[in-house]
Amino acid sequence: MATEGQPTELVKVLHLLVLSFSWGMQLWVSFIAGFVLIKQVSRHNFGLVQSKLFPVYFYCLLGSNFVSLAVFAVYHPRELLDWHESVQMLLFFAALVTSGLNGQWFGPTATEVMFQMWQVEKEHGLGEEIGLGTKREAYAKLSEQDPKYKAYRRKFGRYHGLSSLCNLTGFICTTINLIYTALKLSTI
Repeated sequence: MATEGQPTELVKVLHLLVLSFSWGMQLWVSFIAGFVLIKQVSRHNFGLVQSKLFPVYFYCLLGSNFVSLAVFAVYHPRELLDWHESVQMLLFFAALVTSGLNGQWFGPTATEVMFQMWQVEKEHGLGEEIGLGTKREAYAKLSEQDPKYKAYRRKFGRYHGLSSLCNLTGFICTTINLIYTALKLSTI
């Protein structure tokens, strides 16, 4: 749809680079890096690495989602939006909100509870094994025997699940926006 002004070539390149940066980062962090890492280091080392990387990841996503939304909004005034552009605007906004929730609330809370869980695990000689499937029975037994640990696991599971849901939602939003953008390219 026509807008009041067309973006410059630089703005188009910036928009595509930022959108691609977000998508690539989400793909790598969500579907590759964590699965490779958990098979190579202990549970506690895995969590420590994630606790350092995730804040940077969430804020990079927040910044890039903000730039994507702002650039798109500037060149697509609300009064001139067609149905597809409205969907795109909503998806940019949803990606921004989910990355903000992860950066400000779900991520830090999950990390805080993880560190509390570790204290109990360390007292019982757990956390240094490599992989998630190792010593599953010992973790289940600890959860049955220690109500504080059971509460930590439940709270961690809730916040980790909400964080994962936000991350997946943001990834889907970014993927659809990247597809919309690709379909508007006149050539490659």
